Amino acid sequence: MERAVSDSHYKGNQMNAKLFSASLLAACVLLVGSAQVNAQSYTFTDLGTLGGTSSAAYAINNVGQVAGSLSSRATVWNGTTATDLGTLGGTSSVAYAINNVGQVAGIAYTAGDTAYHATVWNGTTATDLGTLGGTYSHADGINNSGQVVGYSHTAGDIAYHATVWNGATATDLGTLPGGTSSGATAINTSGQVAGFSNTAGNAGGHATVWNGTTATDLGTLGGTYSGARAINNVGQVVGLAATAGDHAVHATLWNGTTATDLGTLPGGTSSVAYSINNAGQVVGLAQTTAEAGDHAFLWNGTALIDLNSFLDASTVSAGWVLMLANSINDNGWIVGQALNANTGTVSHAFLLTPVLLVPEPETYAMFLAGLGVMGFMARRKKNGQA
Repeated sequence: MERAVSDSHYKGNQMNAKLFSASLLAACVLLVGSAQVNAQSYTFTDLGTLGGTSSAAYAINNVGQVAGSLSSRATVWNGTTATDLGTLGGTSSVAYAINNVGQVAGIAYTAGDTAYHATVWNGTTATDLGTLGGTYSHADGINNSGQVVGYSHTAGDIAYHATVWNGATATDLGTLPGGTSSGATAINTSGQVAGFSNTAGNAGGHATVWNGTTATDLGTLGGTYSGARAINNVGQVVGLAATAGDHAVHATLWNGTTATDLGTLPGGTSSVAYSINNAGQVVGLAQTTAEAGDHAFLWNGTALIDLNSFLDASTVSAGWVLMLANSINDNGWIVGQALNANTGTVSHAFLLTPVLLVPEPETYAMFLAGLGVMGFMARRKKNGQA
C-alpha cells in the first residue's frame, strides 16, 4: 500500500510538472506574441505618379507585386518601379487584381475607345477576354490558376452577368432566381466566386457566392441590399451590407450565410470591406467622426482600427492621409489610396508594410525566466528518473 501511494504521489508530481511547463510555455509565447501585435507599426511608401496626376493601388500578391493604375493606365509596381501594362488599342486601362505568379486582370479600352473589355496581362502582353455577346466586359479578380472573374454584358446589352473566364472560354454564372443582372468580384483557389446579384423582381442586389453555377444568397444586415467584394481560400467573404431601414451600410464578414457586422470607426456611420487575407484580416474604408471623410481601416478580429493611427509622426506631418485600403496579402502588406493635405494631392497609390518592433526588455526577461524555470523542471524530472 505504501508503494502504491508513493507511485501515485510521484505520478501526480510528474503530471503537475508537465502541466506547469506547458502552461508556462504557452504564457511565454502569448507574452511575446502579444508584445509583437501591440508594438506593430507600418512603413508607409508613396508609390507616386511618375509625373502624372494620380495613381491607385487595387491589389497586392504574396510576393509584394502591386496592381493598379497610374495616369489612367494599368500598372504593376515591383517595389517603387512602375510598369505600364498597355491597352487593347485604346487610351486607357486599369489593373484590378494580381495573382501570385504575376498575372494581372482588369479592363482595357479597345481601339477608338468604343468599348472596354475584360483583360489579362502576362507581363505587358494584353489578352482580350471578350464578352457574353454584349459590348462591354469587366474583370475584377484572378486566382493562382489563372481563372478570371468579373461581369459581361449579354447580347443587346440588356443585362450583365457574373462571368468566369478559363482562358478565352467565358461561362455565364447567371443570377439569383428572378434577378436580371449580377457581377463577380473575386475567386479563390477552389474556384468559389463572390460577388452580387439582383434578387427576384430586381428588388435589391444581394451578396452572392457561386459554387460552379449554383448561386447562394448571403443576405444582408436587415436592409435591402448587400455586396461581396472578396473571398479568401477558406471561403470567408467580405463586403458591405445595408442595415435595417437602409440607413447605413456596414463592412460585413460572412462565414457561410452567417453575416457579422464589422461596425464602423468611432463617430462614423458607414463602412465597406474590400479585402480579406487567409488569416482573416480585413481592410477597407470607413467614415470618420462627424463624417469628416473616409479613412482606411484594418479589422483586427474585434474592431475597426484607423490605419492612419499606425503612421509615424514624419508621415503625418508630411500631410499624408490614408483614404481607403483596397487589398491585404497574407504577409499583412496593405495597398490603397492616399491624399496629401499639404500638397493637395487627391489620389496616390500607397503601400504599407508591417514592422514588428523588438519586444520590451521586461518581456524578454519574463520569457527567459520562464525558460529557466522550464529547464530546472526538466533537470529535476531527469534526476528523479535516474
